[in-house]
Amino acid sequence: MRSQRSRVVVVTGASGGIGRAAAVAFGRRGDRVALLARGEAGLKGAAEDVEAAGGEALALAVDVADYEQVERAAERVEREFGPIDVWVNVAFSSVFAPFTEIRPEEFTRATEVSYLGYVWGTRAALDRMTARDRGTIVQVGSALAYRGIPLQSVYCGAKHAIQGFHESVRCELLHDKSKVNVTMVQMPAVNTPQFSWVLSRLSKHPQPVPPIYQPEVAANAVLYAADHPRRREYWVGAPTAATLIANKFAAGLLDRYLARTGYRSQQIDMPGDPHRAANLWSPADHRGGHDYGAHGAFDDRSTSRSYQLWASRHRGLLGLAAAAAAAAGLVIASRKN
Repeated sequence: MRSQRSRVVVVTGASGGIGRAAAVAFGRRGDRVALLARGEAGLKGAAEDVEAAGGEALALAVDVADYEQVERAAERVEREFGPIDVWVNVAFSSVFAPFTEIRPEEFTRATEVSYLGYVWGTRAALDRMTARDRGTIVQVGSALAYRGIPLQSVYCGAKHAIQGFHESVRCELLHDKSKVNVTMVQMPAVNTPQFSWVLSRLSKHPQPVPPIYQPEVAANAVLYAADHPRRREYWVGAPTAATLIANKFAAGLLDRYLARTGYRSQQIDMPGDPHRAANLWSPADHRGGHDYGAHGAFDDRSTSRSYQLWASRHRGLLGLAAAAAAAAGLVIASRKN
């Protein structure tokens, strides 16, 4: 028997990074968590982490680019755990390289995983949730859903596509007066293993654009969004807010700034390894069975706090505080006059 607060949660891309951290966070609350990913070692490690945190885990080897695999996974989750309450789309793959150095088949594959994987996950969830008129879908996005940067044309294109897809589906649910909710969480640079396993043609080792946040910050945002899904989106990290605002009002200037800084800021002064594992065509843990976990290689440069996320959660309180401050200012000004 599940406790009243326990939920059935599906997380794609759960073997590493944000997906792994989010799965563990749901497990910590006693939820039943279905883990969808390709890597056997990562899935095994994620399941152990979820159960150690206090949840139940169901590890399913799934390529989210394949709709039939996603649909079969959803069927199994409901058969073994019960009706799905929350579906979190995280899984992606990419290529670090200038656009003209990415082979067409690589671009196609990365787009199928990073964009269509979200589409198929959303479809599998909605096919079940709409019939029950309840449930929540969380799309894990990025500041790059609004702002493209050099060397990440595949990833930026997919995130932009997800943003448009999310808005379209949300409008349809609102039109139908559905009680199913979809929300999106726009993430900053996060210390995940992707920078060690994404296919790269850069001369140096790739890195997230600083400042860098730990995956637990992202996971907390995912949990909050799952609990408060009526908001269309959440911004995590001050750099996300700054980027989106700058892009809205000064996109041309941002183009030129990123042209000057975008190559350098995404690489560290260490030669790239041309023989490293890449997860585009097969899981990164396929060779050697290595479990990469939630964290990447930048623990010593990453923060575990996001004051902007706190502000996003408490925007009503901040609005009241701002109104009170404005009122106090008017009173003071009137007395001076």
